[in-house]
Amino acid sequence: MSSIPSFLENYATQYKEDPRQACRQWLRDAKYGMFIHYGLYSLLGRHEWVQYREKIRVADYATLQQYFLADAFDAEAIADLAVRAEMKYICLTTRHHDSFCLWDTAQTTFNSVVAPCGRDLVWALAEACEERALGLCLYYSHGRDWRHPHAPNNDKYGPTARPQYDPPEAAYAVTPAHNLRIYLDFVREQLTELLTQYGPVASIWLDGIGTPRAGDWQAFRCQELYDHLRVLQPQVLVAYKDGLTGTEDYLAPEMNWDFEPPDREDRPWELCGHLGGGWGYTAGMPGRSPEEVWTMLRQSVGKGGNLLLNTGPLPDGAIDLGDEKTLLEVGRRIRHEGFPHPG
Repeated sequence: MSSIPSFLENYATQYKEDPRQACRQWLRDAKYGMFIHYGLYSLLGRHEWVQYREKIRVADYATLQQYFLADAFDAEAIADLAVRAEMKYICLTTRHHDSFCLWDTAQTTFNSVVAPCGRDLVWALAEACEERALGLCLYYSHGRDWRHPHAPNNDKYGPTARPQYDPPEAAYAVTPAHNLRIYLDFVREQLTELLTQYGPVASIWLDGIGTPRAGDWQAFRCQELYDHLRVLQPQVLVAYKDGLTGTEDYLAPEMNWDFEPPDREDRPWELCGHLGGGWGYTAGMPGRSPEEVWTMLRQSVGKGGNLLLNTGPLPDGAIDLGDEKTLLEVGRRIRHEGFPHPG
């Protein structure tokens, strides 16, 4: 890439020498980011694992696409909120375990552009982040997929790989027809789209690590994938929770407030937590107070890591007003006091 991404403008000298190392240093310095879980599950308001928990059949779940409007998803307002909250990056769920995509992917029609929404939400957020020098991080469900016929099945990768349907789901390929490589090629093509169509990306944030860990994780060819992603964008970082291969660029454990990086660990790290009762919108769950978020910041930033704090937009894509109020109050406190210290 010939130009320096806007979020790395203050790291220009380091970027020219080593783009990925410049991005690592930026992430260390960033301290605080916004996580956004949004998708078809938001329409139901019963957690992002609703398809799995309630064993909703693949075809039945797919009917939600016809109701996906996202008419209040305002990328400009979201990015402005992140800036006012003193956050330096935004991580969006481009495709969660249900396999619904928020961008104009050529790999499947199960996406927001084909839905009545008719919009590429990744594109909208990418533009908003670039204008404000916010890092754009893209969440992608790598190890777990509840729709693709050749994604990992429960017989080889444990009970959380797929919903446990009875009778079995006819849409899933099974041995000997099942071919994991077909799914991995699908993943590679989608991640290639995300790194070639939306400008500079700060990181690819992979999820679903429990699935490969439950079986032959080397069959997922992760190092080959990482190398491919780093060729596409030289600054891009790769995370896969607390690490699958050990070659990820940073660690991103979930809700582990006692986390301590391994001895001599020099990679950046972040803890991800949420503002409500789950990651995706969950109706009726109370949000966290500014003081609770401050404690989360102390438990992560105060120990030298980052906090990636999630908000689950409402079914129409709007940010919950309670979440917005909390984020703005925490931002005001950061400007007044700086980030918290341990203690």
